[in-house]
Amino acid sequence: MRKFNRKNDQIRDISIETNINKNSDGSCIIRLGDTHVICTASFENDVPQWLKNGDSGWITAEYGMLPGSTSTRNRREAAKGKQSGRTVEIQRLIGRSLRTVVDLKKIKGSQIIIDCDVIQADGGTRTASISGAFVALSLAIKRLLNKKILKENPIKDYLAAISCGILNEEIYIDLDYTEDSQANVDANFIFSETLGIAEVQVSGERSTFKYEDLKQMIKMSQISVRKIFEIQKKVLN
Repeated sequence: MRKFNRKNDQIRDISIETNINKNSDGSCIIRLGDTHVICTASFENDVPQWLKNGDSGWITAEYGMLPGSTSTRNRREAAKGKQSGRTVEIQRLIGRSLRTVVDLKKIKGSQIIIDCDVIQADGGTRTASISGAFVALSLAIKRLLNKKILKENPIKDYLAAISCGILNEEIYIDLDYTEDSQANVDANFIFSETLGIAEVQVSGERSTFKYEDLKQMIKMSQISVRKIFEIQKKVLN
């Protein structure tokens, strides 16, 4: 039995509070169960060196887990002197996912940097970060349009993410930490609302999985992620 008697295809309680940071161009805090992530978006009238003479802008992301986000203090990576492989992987995933729903030519010569800081972790931090990052990005774009810094809206579609897994031969959506740590198969799906799938991450942690399992995981995740799209639209419109 899942915590709070959640059904297999039921995501945790979700809320998104916007404009929590006055200094960034767009910001929110997303709460997905006991996973809470602060997401901010900052506009820079510059691009990476390798894009200097191109006809495109750029969107990138940074991700981190604050010391008090886990049950035992998570040491700051700055104190270690380098980022972990997990951190690098997740921030690349966030930036890559966002770029799939943005026309980068419409932000030519500039970049938007997304910061996702996990203040409390209970599974699904990367998926919550992506869903929250999209809201922060959208708010930043709206502000830039109002200030006439951008002429056109570069966002092509909504974007959200959800975790999924197989535990005791059953498929579960939106795993908390306890479920995730015991799952036989672990997956993360990133969806745009109408354009399709942005990314699929699936790995056998303790066992292999069948093609039919993968199809069912995608199907259940696509249905469940609709609730996240609804919340995003509610806070953005």
